[in-house]
Amino acid sequence: MTFGFAIPFVDLLGFDLQLFEAGRARIGYDPSPMHMNAFGGTHGGALMTLLDVTMASAARSVQKDTGLVTIEMKTSFMRPAMGAVTGEGRLMHRSASMAFTEATVFDRDGQACAHATGTFKYTRPLASAPDFSPPTQEQT
Repeated sequence: MTFGFAIPFVDLLGFDLQLFEAGRARIGYDPSPMHMNAFGGTHGGALMTLLDVTMASAARSVQKDTGLVTIEMKTSFMRPAMGAVTGEGRLMHRSASMAFTEATVFDRDGQACAHATGTFKYTRPLASAPDFSPPTQEQT
């Protein structure tokens, strides 16, 4: 399953979209060693990105041809996220231009590690994604 357009940062982190329908989203994430904090758990910034993308995906799942921008996000960290994790999000409410969402990151044992709520603004339909490939030798 794909996000429907290129998101280079998400590709870099290796997120795996597993559910994307009816106001719900689930994304798997197996962090690499470079995504860890000093204590061996997944870095909070990587978890916040997972929460942000999971909430946005839940909001987009009801109108897949649109874009979204994050307006506000509140995150609470409950326990270290060790190993592979899963973000599960849902669209709680939407208006013509705004989406109100929540998401939780669970560890492999099903324990909640972090939770967020977020507000997103729907934007015009997505154009074709820009080319994010590195410049060729001739272009430099």
